[in-house]
Amino acid sequence: FAQNLLESPKIATEHFYAYCQAVNYIKDSSQNKMWVLPTAYGDCEITINLSKPEKDPRDIAKVLENPAPVHAYPKCQLCIENVGYAGHLGHPNRANLRIIPCTLQNEQWYFQFSPYSYYTEHAIVLKQTHEEMKLNFKTFKRLFDFIDLFPHYFVGSNADLPIVGGSILNHDHFQAGKYEFPLMKACTIQQREQGSVVFDILNWPISVIRLTSKSRISLENSAISLFDYWKNYNNEQLNIIAKTTTPHNTITPIVRKKDDEYEVYIALRNNRTTAEFPYGIFHPHEEIHHIKKENIGLIEVMGLAILPPRILAYFDINSSEARTRITGYGSGVIDTKGIETYIGNCFMQGLEHAGVFKKKEDLVDFLDDFLEAHPQ
Repeated sequence: FAQNLLESPKIATEHFYAYCQAVNYIKDSSQNKMWVLPTAYGDCEITINLSKPEKDPRDIAKVLENPAPVHAYPKCQLCIENVGYAGHLGHPNRANLRIIPCTLQNEQWYFQFSPYSYYTEHAIVLKQTHEEMKLNFKTFKRLFDFIDLFPHYFVGSNADLPIVGGSILNHDHFQAGKYEFPLMKACTIQQREQGSVVFDILNWPISVIRLTSKSRISLENSAISLFDYWKNYNNEQLNIIAKTTTPHNTITPIVRKKDDEYEVYIALRNNRTTAEFPYGIFHPHEEIHHIKKENIGLIEVMGLAILPPRILAYFDINSSEARTRITGYGSGVIDTKGIETYIGNCFMQGLEHAGVFKKKEDLVDFLDDFLEAHPQ
């Protein structure tokens, strides 16, 4: 890897990815079902993943409440002790896992590929020490460091709170890869400029603001300020409350380089629950849990659905449950195309549920208030 890196980061990651495929660490994804769904937000990508089990959001949260004992080995599925680990009941075999060291903000991190490969060169970037995910100003600096090392990749972090976070919250990590997601092709609704930074509000079901600049420092400062502003933002009319006994506002940040400019995508998230929405006000609501129940994590924020194997049952036209649900949804003809449309529309509805600002004009007002409060 180090030798290939001298030639180019792109060649280095391509060779490493091929190696991980050759040793059968990266699972064969050819059996996964995938289709593209045209929507009002652009084309979104729907996949049914046959290699990874579905997780309940409340089980994910329990991991933080009940951390692994100090003597546990490995403490989680991301710890570096997994390299070469034979596994046991309840912990997967990682005998053929290999990782690459990298330095982010003068800290030891590692780079590896995901065994499930949801997209091209699906990578995991993990901290050496087993520490809970926590987004702060250093998060953005680490993301930019990684992009400077691998400018042909995107890199992003799941949110750091239960319900709106990823499936692993007890070990700080990012996800990266060589892929352009539907979010990155979304149209701009409103644009603002401040100094060298351009702010775009995107036509997207989740509330996302894209920041663009040639200056890394300017973009870091603007992104960190926007995050801090959102962490303390309240709008009770819209059910947005920043804190009760615990914090509720956080973000899903994504960074990439396009030509000679950096881009930062900031998806605004809130994890509050109520009696009406026990799984989360801004989480897929229960009427679509038969299709999507898991957290809306980083990958799905960007428009790539990862649905569990049980969804394949809906393609059985003799299934009474599938026929009843799809007909009730008003999808019309029950054929493969109709079923794909039904499943995809349910997923997109789940993304809409996760949007904290249902009306784009409210998101515009939020951005304008932020810019007014933080003059250049």
